[in-house]
Amino acid sequence: MTTTVDARLMANAIRILSADAVQQANSGHPGAPMGMADIAEVLWNRHLKHNPANPGWHNRDRFVLSNGHASMLIYSLLHLSGYDLSIEDIKSFRQFESRTAGHPEYSETPGVETTTGPLGQGIANAVGFALAEKVLAAQFNKEGYELVDHRTWIFLGDGCLMEGISHEACSLAGTLELGKLVAFWDDNHISIDGPVDGWFTDDTAARFEAYGWHVIRSVDGHDADAIDVATKKAMAETGKPSLICCRTTIGYGAPNKQGSAGSHGAPLGDEEIQLLRDGLDWPHAAFEIPDEISQAWNACERGKADEAEWQESYSKYASEFPAEAEEYQRRMTAAMPANWASLAAKFIADTQAEGPEMATRKSSQRALEYCAGLLPELIGGSADLTGSNNTNWSGSKAISADDAGGNYINYGVREFAMVAIMNGLALHGGFKPYAGTFLVFSDYARNAIRMAALMKQPTLLVFTHDSIGLGEDGPTHQPVEHMASLRLIPNSSVWRPCDAVESAVAWKFACESTDQPVSMVYSRQTLPHMNRDDIDLADIEKGGYVLNDCEGLPELIIIATGSEVGIAHEAATQLRDGGVKVRLVSMPSSTVFDQQDDAYREAVLPAACDKRLAVEAGSADFWWKYVGLKGAVIGMESFGASAPAAELFEYFGFTVDNVLRQSKSLLA
Repeated sequence: MTTTVDARLMANAIRILSADAVQQANSGHPGAPMGMADIAEVLWNRHLKHNPANPGWHNRDRFVLSNGHASMLIYSLLHLSGYDLSIEDIKSFRQFESRTAGHPEYSETPGVETTTGPLGQGIANAVGFALAEKVLAAQFNKEGYELVDHRTWIFLGDGCLMEGISHEACSLAGTLELGKLVAFWDDNHISIDGPVDGWFTDDTAARFEAYGWHVIRSVDGHDADAIDVATKKAMAETGKPSLICCRTTIGYGAPNKQGSAGSHGAPLGDEEIQLLRDGLDWPHAAFEIPDEISQAWNACERGKADEAEWQESYSKYASEFPAEAEEYQRRMTAAMPANWASLAAKFIADTQAEGPEMATRKSSQRALEYCAGLLPELIGGSADLTGSNNTNWSGSKAISADDAGGNYINYGVREFAMVAIMNGLALHGGFKPYAGTFLVFSDYARNAIRMAALMKQPTLLVFTHDSIGLGEDGPTHQPVEHMASLRLIPNSSVWRPCDAVESAVAWKFACESTDQPVSMVYSRQTLPHMNRDDIDLADIEKGGYVLNDCEGLPELIIIATGSEVGIAHEAATQLRDGGVKVRLVSMPSSTVFDQQDDAYREAVLPAACDKRLAVEAGSADFWWKYVGLKGAVIGMESFGASAPAAELFEYFGFTVDNVLRQSKSLLA
């Protein structure tokens, strides 16, 4: 598309608007928006397929600002293009309850596809978007009908490329030949500490060529025609993702601060902004955009026409392939199948009746086998631990560069990128991603889990080898603090089932989640089956429930999770046989239990019983909020050791005898 307004003038609107907003907020990053304004103008005005009137249009291009500190760039673009983001929103940049937060936040600002700011995660999210497009197209497109056909565009800077996650994600993107993924590298040679020559001298172009990317070198990032030519070259290469290396000047147009760290993360100052206006021949007041520039930027008509064209094609597709169209809509709207609830409940009841004794990682796979048969939107994977995590099922088919029609991703040893890519898959729509690794390596992925929680994305994390019970691999692989760490993330659920039944409930809960990530934590070792009545079975979904009880008010409450429930159950039985009124509470998910109403939590853990013992082969500190000052905790106070699991459980006190000793001590 060509415009009637000079491209540089349109780019200058971004520069001035960004500088004005940062100045008014007295906080922010003007340098990158000013430096990338010409690239943004070319992409958004000439190539990006989107509809500002309908930011959720399924076949839109996805745009990701990986260097999220440059947030005024995307806010300027959204405002100018015609999204529901007013000039008053721009004026309230970085203020409380503003729609223009310090970093772009998904669901807070129309048109923002993903929350960015933690550098490197945006590019990994973008890989997820592009992978979702490729897989969904392979699953739904028919000859003559390109129902799914869009691109993913990323802006990223030196900081994103320094972060290790960029290597993890971009390496996989090259292997999977994500040809509709195009990244613009803002090569401005500046980061917060100054010129990057002292700490970032990688040959980035060669690095990406080694990944298998199509690399376009040495593009003048301030020459609109050169950027346009490079963009068209990238679009023409459909077999590889593309990196366009754009040499830019940070803070372009600010005479005393451009090209330096002085324009990176602080307001330019009133005097420098006036010099910027003078140098760019911009005589207009702060936040004032001339009508002719606003009209040239507005993309509503073009977006409406693009969506209408797609909708016409979709209507023909739906007429010829009604079942596929109905399934496409179900998946893109994240609706569950009509028979899901009844079938899932039946599976749980059948599991209780069968009473299988197995490691919960195996019972997880058993539940996955059932759920995946009902939910084709489940797209799985593992960080090179499929056989250990048991994240595959009989219908698993690996996705490859040549065949994207599968449902399983071999992520390789890339835990951080794996979860960030899952976030992109979930954000794109049409998929419910799950993937696994050892619990101890959740640390590698934790910030991406946090971002899923912040964005309310229902990703499913399968963490196995859940404690010192994994045995001989030793303390490097034995998680101690990890359960507590995951439980501390707001808006996320963590499950540690004790048997196949609780594992099935965890999977049901996870599959039904719509607004939070769910971590499911499973054992390596075989665990016993627990007997339950129908009330117990129904209460599992509440996160904590009475598994075994006494008559009247208990003298002692034992709370346990996972592999320790069996130990606690045997100890509680012996105590009851000895005349102690003891209640056993299984708490597979403390995060879910804490969300129950006061009446239910009081019914399970009555305040009148203050003699309480918690048992979990993880950090002891977490459990004090449940047992109180008069209670006790059998937990881990140190790292584990390398030895068979039975020896470790004996050494660290996770035995029936120790539960009995601690219980009797509390009752004394």
